[in-house]
Amino acid sequence: MSLKHLTLIIVLALVSIAPLAAISQSAFMFLTFEPGGRANGMGRAYSAIADDGYAMWWNPGATAFNRKGQLGFNHVNWLQGSGLNDMYFEYLGWNQYFEGIGNLNAHIVLLDLGSQEQTDASNNPLGTFHSYDIAGAVGYSYEVIPERLGMGANFKLIYSNLAPSTGFTDTEGKAFSFVFDIGTLYRDVANLSGLNLALVIQNIGPDVTFVDQEQKDPVPMTVRLGTAYTVLDSQINGLILSAEASKILANEDPLLTRFITGWEPFEETIYSAGAEYTYLNLISLRGGYYYDKVGKVSGPSYGIGVNYAFSERYKLSADFSMVPGGEMTDYNKVFSIGFEY
Repeated sequence: MSLKHLTLIIVLALVSIAPLAAISQSAFMFLTFEPGGRANGMGRAYSAIADDGYAMWWNPGATAFNRKGQLGFNHVNWLQGSGLNDMYFEYLGWNQYFEGIGNLNAHIVLLDLGSQEQTDASNNPLGTFHSYDIAGAVGYSYEVIPERLGMGANFKLIYSNLAPSTGFTDTEGKAFSFVFDIGTLYRDVANLSGLNLALVIQNIGPDVTFVDQEQKDPVPMTVRLGTAYTVLDSQINGLILSAEASKILANEDPLLTRFITGWEPFEETIYSAGAEYTYLNLISLRGGYYYDKVGKVSGPSYGIGVNYAFSERYKLSADFSMVPGGEMTDYNKVFSIGFEY
């Protein structure tokens, strides 16, 4: 089995977990996998909320308002029960505020594709190899307008290790690249307390080459527009409503041109909405709906979260959610923990 065939098998597996039209033209689709049990429980409508250890992924501008140190860890056994039970999606994030400077943050995402068997052209076994995608990011954010407008950016380095060389090709199924994120969060829109508006552009970067140097694929540059409204915010009851639309701008045009031409076909836009009810700042119940027509990943999401405050300074949170998994599995189960200090 040549490297071309090995890579094709992995790509076909990924087709089941990302928008079909987009993945046919994009590399590094794991950059679009949304982390966080809270965010997923709310239907992945989170860029206008983003106030925890996952904020730097969702909206680097939202971290500008976070005044505590924050950590977040996410684990997903991706497509569990579909026959691809050794695929995992992991996230680790950190955010810290520095007086007079702003917020610095960093995060790592990993998609572990498991082990694959390698054979030669005569189908003789050559052993096994491990496939994975990984990205590391550093970011900065600042309150441009105190308590109202936050802006931020991330810089990511990405490495993809799909398959080794088999001797029949000059290159391996590996790639290394970089991208940027930029994000803004505007709070109390139209002077309405609790109403937030977010605009985020993720994965702005050059095209990527794996095997064929003459064939390059764009990264999944994604535009997110989100809003959230805090209906209740008291010591006893809390209620947040959110909505979001996102679109991957990926085609064969130059990078800057995609900001204009990448909106077609518009039906590839993904829509989501969610709600979170919190009682006594202790337990949260979440629900939402995720609608991806082209990717055929649509349906309700559910989630629950528990918070425990050690004092006014320290807080530990644990979240679990179930989100639609597409045609290969009914739901993906997302586990995450967070810590504030």
